[in-house]
Amino acid sequence: MKNTYSNEAIEERPISANAQLENDVVAAKEANPVRERIGILLSLLALYIVWGSTYLGMRIALEGFPPFLLAGLRFLIAGGILYSVLWMRGTPAPTWKQWGGAALLGAFLLVGGNGGVVFSEQWVASGLAALGIAAVPLWTVIFFGLWGRWPKRLEWLGLAVGFAGVVILNLENGLRASPIGAIVLLLAPMSWGLGSAWSQHLPLPKGLMSSAAQMLTGGAILMLVSFAFREGMPHIHTMRPLWAMAFLIVFGSLIAFNAYGYLLQRVRPALATSYAYVNPLVAVGLGVALAGEHITFVGLVAMLIILSGVGLVSLVRQRR
Repeated sequence: MKNTYSNEAIEERPISANAQLENDVVAAKEANPVRERIGILLSLLALYIVWGSTYLGMRIALEGFPPFLLAGLRFLIAGGILYSVLWMRGTPAPTWKQWGGAALLGAFLLVGGNGGVVFSEQWVASGLAALGIAAVPLWTVIFFGLWGRWPKRLEWLGLAVGFAGVVILNLENGLRASPIGAIVLLLAPMSWGLGSAWSQHLPLPKGLMSSAAQMLTGGAILMLVSFAFREGMPHIHTMRPLWAMAFLIVFGSLIAFNAYGYLLQRVRPALATSYAYVNPLVAVGLGVALAGEHITFVGLVAMLIILSGVGLVSLVRQRR
């Protein structure tokens, strides 16, 4: 009886261990989607809130920095910090081919996209700036479509509704700007959209190293553009531009830009770029909270329309 009991116990142990292993695998599979959903939600909140406030940050930073120098220093410093941290953690450096892909992407996203917005903010009214950036989702899904990823019907509807809401939100502000500012603001979302779509087909480093390489190369190109335009040195008379620059580096670049890269790899383009519809809402909220502005009834209606458009986009199954 003793030996029989021992043999039965020996035979039962592997079965129990296998069952436990299967349970662990099932639990891991169930936990990963939850963790990913949380990551997607946090990344969207970062883009909605942080990038919505960077327009005010860039406006303040322009008090002491010329536009391309501002953007170049911002991304060089942010990219240098991120690259240094990753290097110390043992992350492999990009290959020459990956540096080339990062430079091309940095040129479209950071030079043509962000640099264009900063440049236009010297003259462009805030209403036109918000309207121009709201075109990012439309251009992005169009360029993604050239690679065979056209939006679904519900996404087209959500994009149209969101864009209409932004138009209504900005009609009261007047769409006035200098010709060069308006042209640059028209090209900026096109450049950002093309870069976002092309990013799926370029040789890039993995993970955060991709963002670091893009910011370093894009920042270097912006510095060359600043030198070519003979922008000169900063003229800082108060701490406001420096605090604004610090905010843009930490929150606008290190946090939000990495969140955008995370979303591009995990959700459909329409949702990843939906921040462009929500950012004007954040800008209006900051104006009310910090500048004593008021929201009209038309503005409230426009906000509801914008949020409805974002909601329609988010209803589509977002996995690639």
